[in-house]
Amino acid sequence: MIAEKSIRAAVLTLTAATISTVPAQAKSGFLEPHHHYLWIFFISLVLIAWLGRRLRVPIRHRWRHRQARTMFLQLQGADRGQPPGVIYSRLRGMDPLAFEELLLECFERRGCGVVRNRRYTGDGGLDGKVIIQGRTWLIQAKRYASAIRPEHVDGFATLCRSKGMPGLFIHTGRTGPSSRVLFDHHTHIEVISGERLLAPIQGDPLMIMGVDI
Repeated sequence: MIAEKSIRAAVLTLTAATISTVPAQAKSGFLEPHHHYLWIFFISLVLIAWLGRRLRVPIRHRWRHRQARTMFLQLQGADRGQPPGVIYSRLRGMDPLAFEELLLECFERRGCGVVRNRRYTGDGGLDGKVIIQGRTWLIQAKRYASAIRPEHVDGFATLCRSKGMPGLFIHTGRTGPSSRVLFDHHTHIEVISGERLLAPIQGDPLMIMGVDI
């Protein structure tokens, strides 16, 4: 919130300075009087567009981060004893982007470094990064109600290989036979689902490729 106020104040100051400077330039002959209003309008549009771009994403991040934190606290607190089926149903009912935030929140609470995307769209299938004992992992989160789709596994494996990093494919559905074959083939990808998905959410031990977190 403080950063937003600082940006708004800077934009307003710059706009005021522009408005006060341009007429003086017009009177001095540097800019013709009938042009300076168009110049002020153009500068204002640029500043408003820039401000909107700077503020839009952080606000959305905070909204989904709050939703994710609320779910996290509920599942580690009063709702911890709910049956797994009920918890899976709640996870599947979340906003998909808030589900991504929930997973990042879980890793962050365990002391892992977390890198969130600057925006939610156009991420190329990447839903964030987590740093586990100095090693960076890419994350893809899927809220499946049934079996996962093998093409999603292949696509994520290709993305991880292109970036030279291992990946965590985290989902709420079933890992069918075809997908299991792909995970066995793509050894740089680890799947987290079922009871292993509940472990980080409920604060239980979790091992990733031989590393306890």
